[in-house]
This record gives sequence, C-alpha cells and structure tokens, in this order.
Amino acid sequence: MAREQFGICAEPNLHSYYLMFNVLDNKNNFIRKALAALPALFDDYADQFSESNLNTVIAIGANYWDEYYPQARPQGFKPFSHLQVEDRYAPANNYDLFIEIRSDRADVNHVVSINVCELLNDAVELVEQVKGFRYLDGRDLTGFVDGSENPKGMHKREVALVSETEQAEFAKGSYLHIQRYKHNLTLWQTLKEKQQEDIIGRTKRDDIEYASEDKPLTAHIKRTNLKDSNGKSLEIVRQSMPYGHMKIQGLFFVAYCHTPENFELQLKSMIAGDGHGNFDHLLKYTQAETGAAFFAPSLDFIAAIAEN
Repeated sequence: MAREQFGICAEPNLHSYYLMFNVLDNKNNFIRKALAALPALFDDYADQFSESNLNTVIAIGANYWDEYYPQARPQGFKPFSHLQVEDRYAPANNYDLFIEIRSDRADVNHVVSINVCELLNDAVELVEQVKGFRYLDGRDLTGFVDGSENPKGMHKREVALVSETEQAEFAKGSYLHIQRYKHNLTLWQTLKEKQQEDIIGRTKRDDIEYASEDKPLTAHIKRTNLKDSNGKSLEIVRQSMPYGHMKIQGLFFVAYCHTPENFELQLKSMIAGDGHGNFDHLLKYTQAETGAAFFAPSLDFIAAIAEN
C-alpha cells in the first residue's frame, strides 16, 4: 500500500518555509533522483530535532509533470488558470517544484531549507521563498481563526488523499493549490468588528459561525462552503499560514484535496460569485499575487520514479 507524504494531513506547526523552484533544461533525471533522496534527509532531521515536529511535502507543478513522469498524468491535473472578473483576479504562475517545510522551530526549517537547496543544487532556479508563522491561536492576520472548516481525524485523509479506487497509480497522492495573498490591513482596520464579522461570516473573538439565515451572500464562508448536487460538502484541507513583516502582510494559502475540482469551484465562487453579483467581499481587502497547481505524489511513487 502506498504511503502518503505525512505533511499533507499533519497538524499545524508554528513555522513554515515554502520553496518554489523551476527546473533547468536537461536536468530531469537528476531531479527524479534528488527528489527521491529528500524523504531520507527529512527523516534524519525529524529524528535529530524530534521536538520540532518537522512536516514536509514535495510537489510537482502541473506544467512540469509530463517531464517528470511522461507515462501518465493524474486525472484532471492541469495548470492553474488565471481568473478575473472586474477588479477581482487570481493570477497564475509557473513553478515546477514546491517544497513545503513546517515545524515548531524556525531554525530547523532554515537548516532543512538550506539542505534542500544544496541537494537540488544547480539543477533548479529558486524562484520564490516565503516564511510563514502561526499567529496567536491559529488566526489569519485579519484577526479571524483560519481553517475552522478543516476536516478532522480520519476524514481529513479522505478529503486530502487520492484513494486506490479513484486512481490506483496515484493513490495517496494529493492535488495541491497555492496562492500568496497580500492583505490591505490598513483598510481592513477601518471596519468595525461587526462589519468584519459580516464579511467573514463568523464571530471574530469566539470563532462562531453565523446561522445560515444570518449569513450574507457575500460572506467568505458562504462563498467557499459549497455543496455538490447530492448535498455533499466540497471540502479541502488547508495548511495555510500568515507571512510578512512590517510593510507587507498576508496569507500563504495552501490547499490539499483528492480532486482539483473542489478548490477550483471555491475560487470561482469567490471571484465570479453566484451570478447575481454576490462575490466574496473579503477580496476587497486582500489580493492574490500568485497562484499555482501541483500534485504531491506518494512516497512510494517518488522513490519508484527515481529507479526507472
């Protein structure tokens, strides 16, 4: 049975380091072997710094997948699509590789990140790096708890991981979407607390969801809590974390799912709305500056690719 990458469904950490790379020409064989060597490196540091609760994920970009593994492609796996409606938009970026490193120690993340870059060496270009951190009791910098709707327990694995019955070859893998959002906190703080709560659809201090009849059609959770034709929730597993410094603050959004459709439908609902002008009003105060789609294969898949 395939083994998933444990960082996909792991509990939140205090610190994160997100690394995005593009692979240079004629380096595909090296990359396959280098990626297969990363899990052992991660295990070594997890043992050495066991108190840090190190969690990691290796993911392959949609545009690079056919070079990494030309034999087959996860079902429905496609590049991130640029989406724009009026002044609301979600840009698309091309990243070949995504390495997510999370732990409860920022210094451990730094050491592991350095070793990842040294291992990949001159086969890649480091395009972007973002350091994330836990804010208060798991809140976004807007002051609201982030990820309240995340599935719990074993259900988290059902939501995040491809099953054997869905796609045997890609079982225990996960579709991953990332976006780096930049918040306009100066504008956000001009709102009264009740106005902020109406935009989110939850109370700020106690994280209590509004009753359905009290939830504005433009509320963030109204636009993202979607159901299919059978009334089943279209869930995702979020591993997002705030990032930034005194001049720039935002959220590095990370979503895992057993299908790419759930995220795509949620994003469309936020930006395009419901067809009656009801879009996600949180987008008045934050803007995605990047967006990319990846697939995080099982550990066994990554190892097998290097041997072929």
